[in-house]
Amino acid sequence: MSALVNEMVRSLAELQLGFKGELTMSETMEALMNALFLERIPPYWQKLGYPSTRPLASWRSNLLERCIQLDEWCNEPTVIPKVVDVSKLFNPQSYLTAVKQKTCQEQQLELDKLMVYTDVTKRNKSQIESQSREGAYVDGMYLEGARWDQNTNCMEESKPKEMFCRMPVVNCKAGPATDNEKGVYICPTYCTTGRRPYYVFPAQLRTKQPGAKWVLAGVALILDIGYNL
Repeated sequence: MSALVNEMVRSLAELQLGFKGELTMSETMEALMNALFLERIPPYWQKLGYPSTRPLASWRSNLLERCIQLDEWCNEPTVIPKVVDVSKLFNPQSYLTAVKQKTCQEQQLELDKLMVYTDVTKRNKSQIESQSREGAYVDGMYLEGARWDQNTNCMEESKPKEMFCRMPVVNCKAGPATDNEKGVYICPTYCTTGRRPYYVFPAQLRTKQPGAKWVLAGVALILDIGYNL
């Protein structure tokens, strides 16, 4: 995050000097100018940043939210947040790996024999009062291609004209890898709506329908859909 923010400040200051005539405009400065004019994320910012399909204004707002979450955690680094918005992490896979590592330390298990299991709660972030007793509470997931019914606590077909459904808080915990459980859809999770190559992990979502139905529908969890519901 520091590298990204520092580059944004440096390159914008450099471009301003170019506009004033105090510096010769380079190809890099022109690329930055054109990207700002077209409301696109400048290429080098994108290289230092995180996967995103947002236009520039929305991306900047999202960046601010990411910085706020990071600052809150940095202010109290020894205190694990009650709920972590994984959609606002540079590398959500690392956080989930940390969940597995903690389980390894507590239960003396081998890391490569563990996997992350997901248990969808019926609460949103504001309703979580304490840390999870097992694993970690995470937020910021959207279901694409289906919806989550909080009454039945399982997947259902999407409502008309509803592309995404925001998920309640999910409890991610680690355990020994097992065969697929009946009544569970192994849902791929991606950083953006572009999906590959930004795969994160497989989530387990309860369903009354055969898993093949959701596979054919291309159902997946998306961390950053590009706008807020």
